[in-house]
Amino acid sequence: MKKYGKALIPIIACALMIQYGAAQNPIIRNQFSADPSARVFGNRVYIYPSHDILAAPGKGRVGWFCMEDYHVFSSEDLVNWTDHGMIVQQNAVPWVRPNSYSMWAPDCIERNGKYYFYFPTSPKDTAAYGRGFTVGVAIADKPEGPFVPEPTPIKGVRGIDPNVFIDKDGQAYLYWSAGNIYVARLKRNMLELDSEPQIVADLPSKGLKEGPYLFERNGIYYMTYPHVENKTERLEYATGSSPLGPFKVSGVIMDESPTGCWTNHHSVLQYKNQWYLFYHHNDYSPAFDKARSVRADSLFFEADGSIRKVIPTLRGIGIMPATQQIQIDRYSRLSETGVTVSFLDTLDKFSGWKAVFTQPGAWLQFNTVDLGKKALRSIAVRARAAEGSVLRIHADGVSGQLIAEVKIPAKGDWDTFKMPAQKLPTGIHNLVIESKGRAVEVDWMMFQ
Repeated sequence: MKKYGKALIPIIACALMIQYGAAQNPIIRNQFSADPSARVFGNRVYIYPSHDILAAPGKGRVGWFCMEDYHVFSSEDLVNWTDHGMIVQQNAVPWVRPNSYSMWAPDCIERNGKYYFYFPTSPKDTAAYGRGFTVGVAIADKPEGPFVPEPTPIKGVRGIDPNVFIDKDGQAYLYWSAGNIYVARLKRNMLELDSEPQIVADLPSKGLKEGPYLFERNGIYYMTYPHVENKTERLEYATGSSPLGPFKVSGVIMDESPTGCWTNHHSVLQYKNQWYLFYHHNDYSPAFDKARSVRADSLFFEADGSIRKVIPTLRGIGIMPATQQIQIDRYSRLSETGVTVSFLDTLDKFSGWKAVFTQPGAWLQFNTVDLGKKALRSIAVRARAAEGSVLRIHADGVSGQLIAEVKIPAKGDWDTFKMPAQKLPTGIHNLVIESKGRAVEVDWMMFQ
């Protein structure tokens, strides 16, 4: 334990590391997650999301957001993500109101070899810090922790959704939201404000604005934020020539959720010459939008610097190795009829989804699969069928090269069926799985 005056601050250790393949959306598949702050540290991408849990009597406010801790996740290939475990917990921070379940959207940034994790929550000393939310900091020597929380929050900050940006001249800025979006300079110690907070002007005057995330590209500063223009949040951006603005509202990054998820919250980064948008949706909880999951999709800029609108996908990001389980329900394209996607188990939604084929000729396409440099010999498919059927695997389109046929016998139980591959190509290809029968359900496929 580290000592600060009279306060003893526990160091939270990363005791658990879980690695799993999740090139498909959502990319965090072992728990609810939201509000992802994605950062590049070294040769890896780190995601610092909030952690939704389901409230229960005596544990949060039932029917509302409920968060008690933070995890950090990382990946080098954007396919295999490691859960480094819990890094900050509400009742291990001395200034936080115990059992408040309000550990909302965080951020993390590196400076001089230290990693500063910013998080908003409710203070127990309302006389000193006021009612509502304020922002605290935890510090680590490594991006995955362990993080040690400061004994007090940042003085002068009232609000949620902290975001930190360090400009090319070394000046750091803290952004947060409280009805409007606010900004202030940070001192070099990254723990204190170095100017009075000011409202980021010239953003939409009506509708809730929150979740600021600022980044710079080619001399343009992009202030991005969720905004309720109509009924739910969409992701928008404004551009300027300075971290302090003025900003000009410039467009929409992502439209409102088509299924009614009320919130969206995001971050934007460049990794290995590609830009990405990290955001969230209620994939594992379609009937309750306070239990969300982190997604990621590629982001592109037009020649004039404007952001091309991101269309959410199930396929997600990363080049999928053929030797790992390819969740074909996270499709890139599908036939107009004869195939749907549903949960494998409605009582355990974290077990994932299945593709359900209901007519011959129906198909799903999964893009950018790496078949390697040497020809693979066989394919395995986890499936079940009420009637005997055949699944045909094609490369590069439903009329493309046939590379395997897998017979699925008529039996009600899930099983893994293996067949030799036929003239399997090498390199990166789009794969199509086509059903030649009815009432066939498929979980995943992989090559060996």
